[in-house]
Amino acid sequence: MPAAEESTEIPETLVELRFAYVAGVTPGKWIRRWEERMPDVPLHAFMSDDGAQLSVLRDGSADLSFVRLPVDREGLNVIPLYEEQPVVVAPKGHEISVFEEVALEDLSEENFLDVEEMGGPDMALQVVASGAGLAIMPMSVARHLNNKQTVMRQLTGAPGTQIGLAWLAGTDSPIIEEFIGIVRGRTAQSSRQPSAQQEKPKKVPKPDRRGTGAKKPAVAQRYAPNPDKGRGKGSRKKGKR
Repeated sequence: MPAAEESTEIPETLVELRFAYVAGVTPGKWIRRWEERMPDVPLHAFMSDDGAQLSVLRDGSADLSFVRLPVDREGLNVIPLYEEQPVVVAPKGHEISVFEEVALEDLSEENFLDVEEMGGPDMALQVVASGAGLAIMPMSVARHLNNKQTVMRQLTGAPGTQIGLAWLAGTDSPIIEEFIGIVRGRTAQSSRQPSAQQEKPKKVPKPDRRGTGAKKPAVAQRYAPNPDKGRGKGSRKKGKR
């Protein structure tokens, strides 16, 4: 039997797509768009720690993962999405609270905590609240954790972080490509979306109702047209005789 041709259509059977995301990422808009376009494919999302943002891919817990760059890209496909604004977080009542933004060079005498050594941003904020030092982290993370005993201000002069989308190399599929397109803002009619590449039924041409008879040859005009025709009686101007 001849080999079946590969199809680019989205499978009709129910297939669950799973993705993880680190703190600070808000996937709600992508979930809503997926449910509008792909209502027959369940989408499962869950938050992962920064330390597990890649392991969820390697152990099969997730098909895709929103990660905080940089990451080890070996064996992965990674596309950068957007940059995050850095902030400095201080205990409530600290002098930075009187400013709208702070320059990193103006905080040279402050004690900065290493967020990773503190066990992650949640624990780091608790240490900051105790007055042990300041911490630098993405604004989205600080807002998500929302520690009432701390204050944050935008920080200039500090490198920002970037969010990317990662998945295992070799696991590309129409389902994954569909989700990537949604994240990247492609419309449902985009030619790069697998769901828009499905073959549409060809229109059956309408029958020719004009008939197959030969056209009658045009009859040559024998006489010149009468210039006075249609003017009515007495409409011809009289010339001088």
